[in-house]
Amino acid sequence: MKILHIETGMNLYGGPQQVLYLLQGLQDRCVINLLVCPEGSAIGQAAASYVDKLIPVGMRKGLNLQFYKELRQILAAERPDLVHVHSRRRGADWWTALAARKSGIPAIISRRVDNPEPAWLARWKYDKYARVIAISEGIRQILIREGIPPSHVVTVRSAVDSAPYQHDCECSEFRRTFGLPDGAVTLGVIAQLIQRKGHRHLLAVLPEIVARHPETKVLIFGKGGLRQDLEDEVTRLGLEDRVIFTGFRTDLARWLPCLDMVVHPADMEGLGVSLLQASAAAVPVVATRAGGIPEAVEHGVSGLVVEPGDNQALSAAILSLLDTPEMRKTMGAAGRMRVGHDFSTTHMVEGNLALYRDVLQSTKT
Repeated sequence: MKILHIETGMNLYGGPQQVLYLLQGLQDRCVINLLVCPEGSAIGQAAASYVDKLIPVGMRKGLNLQFYKELRQILAAERPDLVHVHSRRRGADWWTALAARKSGIPAIISRRVDNPEPAWLARWKYDKYARVIAISEGIRQILIREGIPPSHVVTVRSAVDSAPYQHDCECSEFRRTFGLPDGAVTLGVIAQLIQRKGHRHLLAVLPEIVARHPETKVLIFGKGGLRQDLEDEVTRLGLEDRVIFTGFRTDLARWLPCLDMVVHPADMEGLGVSLLQASAAAVPVVATRAGGIPEAVEHGVSGLVVEPGDNQALSAAILSLLDTPEMRKTMGAAGRMRVGHDFSTTHMVEGNLALYRDVLQSTKT
């Protein structure tokens, strides 16, 4: 089986990391992997040892007709059995649908985000794919409400490799690296600094939280276009000594077990891989009931889930866990067990592989 994968993200965030897990698992199962990705991308560098052929291409933003032309040439030269699109960035979803159909090669697409599209547009686009993979049941239901037939959408949840997160905290080194005092209680936010991740909701309730728990510190992991706005808001609220912007860290697995809690106040979310990582590290989570998050965080078991934008409920949930360290410990342990059972990379790889076989079998009949 020869699969051409397309990932157009530049950084190794949640989506590209899932592609990396998939490529490794497929390689172990003797699948031939080809990867089309942007020149100089992190996924291209990381995936080099898991693919039979790496095909870096120039990808401009906007109406990128050149990508369509290059893709047609790649499909003609490589003749894969199937094309799997992993990203909508730079028009990859549109151009691949057209190029694959023109080339007579079946294609599938993974849908990772829960933001709705106009129903007519969604139906027009996804009808050109043999199947759509939703990374959570929440996303699947959005697509069905947009008019995509239920039989056309399959849920294959994102996964996490738990092993790198299952170690003890290097406490003194953690405090030294991030400038934390002894006795600090740390809340972590692990997300791109973009609007839909909801950082502003946590900042809005942070004054109330530190008034009750003055030992609280917040580490904001990630980068993005909102960093300056968020830093300005921290200054306006007088929280400069409470909030630390760490930037994007390649060593997140080293520090995640040191956090007391992960907070994810998102307005929209496909599933939330960082929440799975937190659970793998036995860290409890406070998150919102957005998209597929309730599938990643079981309310009252591995964390607490509140309505998106309900800052009062968000504050109450955070304070509840800060007030009860034993609850944090219990939820963290439950989350680790749940992730290991329900969100393993093996399940994710087998789910994708089963769909590949089903699509290829159906095209033969």
